[in-house]
Amino acid sequence: MTRQELIQQIRQKQSFLCVGLDTDIKKVPQHLLAEEDPLFAFNKAIIDATAPYCVAYKPNLAFYEAHGVKGLVAFEKTIEYLHREHPEHFIIADAKRGDIGNTSKMYARTFFDLYGIDALTVAPYMGEDSVTPFMGEGQWVILLALTSNKGSLDFQLTEDKDGERLFEKVIRKSQEWGTTENMMYVVGATRGEMFKDIRKVAPDHFLLVPGVGAQGGSLEEVCRYGMTKDCGLLVNSSRAIIYASDGEDFAQAAAREAQKVQEQMKRLLND
Repeated sequence: MTRQELIQQIRQKQSFLCVGLDTDIKKVPQHLLAEEDPLFAFNKAIIDATAPYCVAYKPNLAFYEAHGVKGLVAFEKTIEYLHREHPEHFIIADAKRGDIGNTSKMYARTFFDLYGIDALTVAPYMGEDSVTPFMGEGQWVILLALTSNKGSLDFQLTEDKDGERLFEKVIRKSQEWGTTENMMYVVGATRGEMFKDIRKVAPDHFLLVPGVGAQGGSLEEVCRYGMTKDCGLLVNSSRAIIYASDGEDFAQAAAREAQKVQEQMKRLLND
């Protein structure tokens, strides 16, 4: 999916919601455990229920790899289902890959050639040759820039002698490798006003924003400081939507929560 196609979807749906498919077998409704593939059965129901209200889905590989081959089969079936039944959605594999060039090429082959996803989260610590192998035609890299976890303070906010913080250096330097057409950045919603600093370094890039919902990030604050004329945001919500209910009405409950977020996003886009 191109940048313009993504923007078109945002405008058409009046939404920039990304639903995170962090599917934990310990949290799916008990009645699904009788299914041949409970992970996929859960994902399919969630996708069908929330598709009208979001523009992207983000399965987190950790929740699938934890089940070995069966988990990877569920992941692959989920991607195939999205391609077949909901092809207008942007698909992000949240895998946080990042290694030397030859290894990155193989990761890129896996996610882009085999699975056909649109975007992959990548850790930039090893530098340019660990990132550029992911940048083929129609392929997006989403670099970790300023995350919302407690440990991010250990490195991401450290300053060099000129006062530039590490996350700012990552964003500035990485723009030599990619463009607004193939690179986004992960910025945690709990960072609030720091979105102003992000936009000074990356005024036009899309940002993938986790942390709204269960983690307590403010959607209004993210939009106040991070939104651009093209929106420029994909705001992810996982637990608050997909685990809105643990009963047989789980899909309907997820739809209601997704719709609430979409309606809020519509107001913010119009504002």
